[in-house]
Parts: sequence; C-alpha cells; structure tokens
Amino acid sequence: MKIAVEKDDDQKSVPEQLEDIHDQLSTLNKRTNGNNLKFDVDFRTSVDNINYKMADGSKQKNDALFSNRLWLNMNYAATKNLSFTGQLAYNKLFGQRSTLPTSSTGMDGFDWVSSEAAHNDTLRVRSAYFYYQDDEFLGADIPWTLSIGRRPSTNGHLINLRDDDAASSPLAHTVNVEFDGASAKFGMEELTGLDGSYFKLCAGRGMSNAEPRFSSAPYSGQDATTNNVDMIGIIVVPYDDKQYSFGMQYTYANNLIDRVDAMSNTDYSMETVGGLHTATAFAMVNGIGNGWSEFLDDTTFFVSGAMSKTNPKATETMLGSNNEETGYSYWLGTQFPSLISDEGRWGFEFNHGSNNWRPITYGEDSMIGSKIAARGDAYEVYFTEPLVDDILTFQLRYTYIDYDYAGSNGFFGSQTGRPMSMDQVNMFNMGGMVVDKAQDIRAYIRYKF
Repeated sequence: MKIAVEKDDDQKSVPEQLEDIHDQLSTLNKRTNGNNLKFDVDFRTSVDNINYKMADGSKQKNDALFSNRLWLNMNYAATKNLSFTGQLAYNKLFGQRSTLPTSSTGMDGFDWVSSEAAHNDTLRVRSAYFYYQDDEFLGADIPWTLSIGRRPSTNGHLINLRDDDAASSPLAHTVNVEFDGASAKFGMEELTGLDGSYFKLCAGRGMSNAEPRFSSAPYSGQDATTNNVDMIGIIVVPYDDKQYSFGMQYTYANNLIDRVDAMSNTDYSMETVGGLHTATAFAMVNGIGNGWSEFLDDTTFFVSGAMSKTNPKATETMLGSNNEETGYSYWLGTQFPSLISDEGRWGFEFNHGSNNWRPITYGEDSMIGSKIAARGDAYEVYFTEPLVDDILTFQLRYTYIDYDYAGSNGFFGSQTGRPMSMDQVNMFNMGGMVVDKAQDIRAYIRYKF
C-alpha cells in the first residue's frame, strides 16, 4: 500500500508532513493488525523459605512456600494522543491455602493489596486507566500527560531495581499500594533548561464510604466509623539526565483507618483515626564516573530519606498517641554487574526506620511484610540473571528484617500501629504474636514477553 501525499504538501512544513505520514501509518497499522487490545504476558513462579523469630523467643517458619504470579498487560492507542493501559493480575499459592480464623485473615482482599497478596486464583484488575499526552499545554512548549483510573502505584522508583521492573509513578519510599485516582505530569525541561525536569500532581481515593447496593439507602455514606480516605501528592524531579537524577515527593492522606478491635477474628470493621503527611527525597547515580571502568559505568547507587507525621483526630489516637508524631527512615542501595556471568546483576540494599515511622507501603512485593516499613533495620541482597535474553530471568533474593518496635506492618491507629518495644510486648504477654526478626530466601523464574 502506498502512502498518499496531498498535492499541496510542498506548501507544508516538514513537521506537518511528518505528522501526516504518522497518521497514515497509524491507519495502515490498524487495517493490518486490527483495532484490538495488544496483550503481553508476565508470569513468575517463586519459592520462598520464610523464618520468623517472635518477641518471646519462639519460632515460626515455612520451608517452601510456592506461588504463581500472572500479569496480563493490555494496551491500545486509539490516537497518537490518547491510549488505554490496563493490567489483570493473579497471585496464587500452590493448591488450596489452609485457612485459619486469625485476626488478619479477612485483610487478604483489602483493596490496597488485593493483587499483591498471594491467595487464591481470582483474576483482578490491578490497573486500568486512560492516558492522554500532548507536546503543548495551553500553547506553551510544555509536554504534559493526564491519566485517570486505577493507576499503577506499586513497584515505584528505587524498589523497582530489586523487583526488576520499570518504575511506576510514586517514590516507593513512602507510597507502594494499589490506588484509584488521577495524575497529571508536566515536563519543565524547556522552561528550566534542566535535563529531564518535571513535576507531577496526583490525587486519589483509597476508601469510599458507601453503603451496599441493596441496603436501605444504596451507596449513601452513613457509616459513622469511617469516611472517604483521600490522598493528594506532588512529585518533583528537578534533574534527570539518565546518569544523575534527583527527586522528591510529598503526600497527605486524610481519614486514615485502623481496626476497631485488632484481636477479633470475626470483626474486621474499621474506624477513622486521622491524617498522615509523608515526604521523601532521593538521589541516584546510574553509572559512577565517566569512563573510569566498565564495571563502574554499569553500577547504580542511590540514597533516599523520608519522614512521616501523623495528624490525629481530636477524639482519636494514632500510633498510640493523641499528639502529632514524626517518624523517619533512610534507604541505601546499589546494583552492579555480575562478576560470574555476562548479563547478571547483584544488588545490595539497607534501610532503617524509627519507632514512629509509618509509610503507606503495604503493596511491596514481599512475603514477610514491607521491608521499607520496618521500624528497625532491613538488609537485602539479590542476584538477577537473564536466562533467555530478557524473556526468561532467574532471581535469588535474601531479605532480613530486625525489628526494634512492633506495628511496622499495621495501620495508622493504636490498635495495629502502636510502636511497642520488644520488652513492652513481652510485658503485656503478647510476645508470641509479634515478630522480632524475619528472613525470606526467595528464588524465582520469570517469563516476560
């Protein structure tokens, strides 16, 4: 098929002619490939060896926890500016999982982690959103994007190195959960003269206060114990030339929740306890020096710092206090070429969190809880090796968490989030329910195509 060029094309500018050619090629592609969603597959089989030492000295373990994770990625560009992206997810343990009436059983399907928690064979929508992009904003030379829907907000910046994924939107030091909302990104490179500079505005809803469909007043918000949980945030990247990058993120979430009774095995109701500020900033070097050595040229190093600050309701407490409490965390990591194979990569990471540290990282890809949320120290080493190009990969990972305080993986109130020391935990005869030290040895094979 020949591309038809209008007779007056000699009167058009080169960019206009290129745009015409692009449009006609898009039409040709649609005719030959069909107006269909394009799918690709990401399938992983993993085995985890898990060990816990509880605060009272007892031990719990799982010698070989097998799981399958499937991501079906969907994409379709209706025009050069407008597209749809989605992902269906399945995260399942081998066989039928044994079910025990514990106080946490009912939380596996919680919306923030519904595709991250390994459970049954339900296929869920992990993300689905439309994406609009343009090279100009209100006539100014500012490239911008807008997306609305179930946004990709897990496996964000920095944690994506370990997870061997392209980074999603958030800085993962403070936010790593599934989320419904919107984001708008504005490129500032032309205005600032700084490579890769941009800022992004984000907003979303983590919980909707709505009665069931067949209640007396369907979808009304009459629940007195919880309200809509909303979050706003801004991400600013002042500089990113692909070798050196710097970024920061601020978020505020209101009407955050906790269990009404954390010890109940049947009552999973929630109550509103207050709001939470988080802020983080990072610096990353992707290639140390300039031609010093091939090894350093292919080495990545990053450092990140973060803080959280509670904002309790007048009648509630957060993290065991009715005052505003500030927590902090720092995170160091490096990734470098393998010395035993051509394409493999090693990674080492360390992070520390204080007693009142509370990020929103429940969706982290981990069987032993979020290492980023640890009130204490976490150490991690991993090795990733491509087996067949970048289609089939193998990873071996070791994670060790040494908790100083309880509540690292709890919610925001005093029922599950109170930072008790291990001595305090044992004083209240709760040592058998609180993890002091945790470790996970994971091996996986992953297919992406």
